[in-house]
Amino acid sequence: MKLPHVTILLAILVIWAGWSPQQDGGALDDIRETALDYGEGWYEGDADRMERALHPELAKRMIYTHPLNGRSRLHDMGAMSLVRGTRAGGGSALPVQERLSDVEILDVYENAAVAKVTGPEWIDYLQLAKWNGRWVIVNVLWELRPEHRDRLSRLIAGV
Repeated sequence: MKLPHVTILLAILVIWAGWSPQQDGGALDDIRETALDYGEGWYEGDADRMERALHPELAKRMIYTHPLNGRSRLHDMGAMSLVRGTRAGGGSALPVQERLSDVEILDVYENAAVAKVTGPEWIDYLQLAKWNGRWVIVNVLWELRPEHRDRLSRLIAGV
């Protein structure tokens, strides 16, 4: 009569072994919501929404290559700079019909995740962590779309 117990135990092990965090719909929804708070918060100029999405020690970085000398440098900002920029209007000047915040969750493992947010002007790769019970963005590596790079060059050069 041990056979039913063994069968039940094997079934439980098979189900448990097949489960992965990627299949946890609640985590995926929470990660997506955090990424949308970040992307849509920027375009809505909603600083509260942006701040909710970010870890206080966020590092947002991009590689900027100077168009004249070809030298690269790391351009970075922290959470408070991003929140202040959002509060000052962020991307709210862009017409609503042109805004797009497409989120693709690339990987999730336990309390770590990677997502890609595609906006009309940029593409951001987010590293997220479950921190104090909620998903927050810890690191961002981003790139402007080619048609928007001139604007950034002018901003960084102070022109």
